[in-house]
Amino acid sequence: MSALPFPLAHAPDPAAEEAGRKLFAGPLDFMKGVVAMDGLPPGDRPEVCFAGRSNVGKSTLINALAGRKALARTSNTPGRTQEINFFALGDSHYLVDLPGYGYAKAPLAVVERWQRLLKAYLAGRSNLRRAFVLIDARHGVKAVDEEIMALLDQAAVTFQVVLTKADKVKGKDRERVLEQVRGALATHPAAFPELVLTSSETGDGIATLRAIVADLA
Repeated sequence: MSALPFPLAHAPDPAAEEAGRKLFAGPLDFMKGVVAMDGLPPGDRPEVCFAGRSNVGKSTLINALAGRKALARTSNTPGRTQEINFFALGDSHYLVDLPGYGYAKAPLAVVERWQRLLKAYLAGRSNLRRAFVLIDARHGVKAVDEEIMALLDQAAVTFQVVLTKADKVKGKDRERVLEQVRGALATHPAAFPELVLTSSETGDGIATLRAIVADLA
């Protein structure tokens, strides 16, 4: 039997899990919200960013990684995150929360400004080690996700799909979504060949994702 393309990432070994735990147990502090490229902090350390369509659970996942309830602001209003938010993860990494994409309760001109900033950031940040593209495990890849993944292909930024809200889908429905996601990723050369299945509610996949970030130092 041939291996599935884009398999689920295995749980980390004890050493990798501990490295991830220690990294996120240390200082993780909000630095600044950036609205223009000239406001970016120096690219002096490895950086990972989190992207996802509005209400995919991005802020909740970042809070789960950090083991805090309110590090990244969550909102029931789609498109509330209007800046590129930088966090200092110890003295070794930057963690970056990108504006939610897709529908947003904001004027069109504002949305277009966010999109221009996002494109400039992805294309011009040489210390960006990986983008994590969050996909709702209930719904799979949507057209707006394809747009961001195509942009990452163009920018030659490696991206890894992280499925969120895994506790909300079971059995055959999960397998159907995984098949759809794998099919979508097959056309994207910048896609990292493993998926991470997570739930911020149950903690599933959190240790795996921490270990991945720690390994990107």
